[in-house]
Amino acid sequence: MSFPVPANEAERLAAVRSLDILDTAPDIAYDEIGELAAQICGCPIAYVSFMDDDRLWLKAKYGLPPDFRQCPREIAFCATTVCGTELVNAPDLRQDSRFSQLPFVTDDPHFKFYCGMPLVTNEGYALGTLCVMDFDPHHLTFEQTESLRRLSRQVMTLLELRRKLLELDQAITQLDHTRADIVAEKARTDELLLNILPASIADELKRNGKVQPKYAPSATILFADFKGFTLLAERTEPVTLVGLLDQYFTAFDEIAVRHGLEKLKTIGDAYMAVAGALTANRRHPIDTCLAALEIQAAMDRMNALREKIRLPALELRIGIHTGPIIAGVVGKRKFTFDIWGDAVNTAAIMEANGAPGRINVSETVAGRVGALFELEPRGPIQTKHHRSLEMFFLNRLKSDLSRDAEGRLPNEKFTAECNRLLTGFSG
Repeated sequence: MSFPVPANEAERLAAVRSLDILDTAPDIAYDEIGELAAQICGCPIAYVSFMDDDRLWLKAKYGLPPDFRQCPREIAFCATTVCGTELVNAPDLRQDSRFSQLPFVTDDPHFKFYCGMPLVTNEGYALGTLCVMDFDPHHLTFEQTESLRRLSRQVMTLLELRRKLLELDQAITQLDHTRADIVAEKARTDELLLNILPASIADELKRNGKVQPKYAPSATILFADFKGFTLLAERTEPVTLVGLLDQYFTAFDEIAVRHGLEKLKTIGDAYMAVAGALTANRRHPIDTCLAALEIQAAMDRMNALREKIRLPALELRIGIHTGPIIAGVVGKRKFTFDIWGDAVNTAAIMEANGAPGRINVSETVAGRVGALFELEPRGPIQTKHHRSLEMFFLNRLKSDLSRDAEGRLPNEKFTAECNRLLTGFSG
């Protein structure tokens, strides 16, 4: 069975689909219009429909079974209605040649009355219909047909609102995509900044465009330097050398993060980090010593791999000191976070006067961590700066505070003892 098609069918279908309304959930606003149409016209059935290419789909219905949501276009009364822009009124369907042979007339439910008003856009496209129907012949008054026209305009108002909401949603989606791109770009920028500066310093720089120098009455500085690296550099290809340093320093970076240290910089084969520079943290001497022990463990693992391929092991000197510092950012185009003070010089002296494979700490550090770590007194050491300084080798955690044979991993007793010591320590 064929059905009538409007001259602007392609454009009409595009207009229907642009509303994205087909197969959407029921909406009380449309339901109320359908119910009101039935009441005004005195009909048992009313519906709001949209005409797809091959089916009539009901957005709202009154008096029809709950599961009746659509029917083939070829048997729909509204297939005729959407071909025009005016109300279609058939008081007796049996006597109307346009509808008399349709199955809904000749068979159950034997409809005998139909009146439909097309839902017409400003461009002249009939998207669907607002209809009333009856099982008996029915004559509408002028007022009833005018009311049906007005109600159809209310449906079009709802559709126009829907169109604007769709446009707004599309605009919001585009804005969301743009915002996501901006956020992603900002995240990349922030990540780059955080690779250069500590988080709190980066935040201050973003907020104020500059960073105020910060005085820390107590911070712990760690220096690490490879023994004999100059000779190794002379015998190694540059690319291989850089890759080697990257392997070791990346491992050091991860350890520093785990223990709350801020990496400051690498100078050649030297590595420098600090704890307690930006936030009041009484644990910083302990955390730095734990980090140093973990760095030793990492060195052992990487050296074991080197020895398997018959490469010489690398030895690392580590020096640690605790004291007051000034922290800040220097530079405008290329930012550098750094620290200054005599404590920095003393930490460098600890490293320079240490021994390969050992952790050399100052008297100040020894006083802070001696209850937790095994220390080996070295006595006063004369430095090249004509300073005599007490130094200690930090060998390991105390046996009862460690959960590994090497004394590098703290146990629960260590944590409890550490908390007890820090409770009574204010510096």
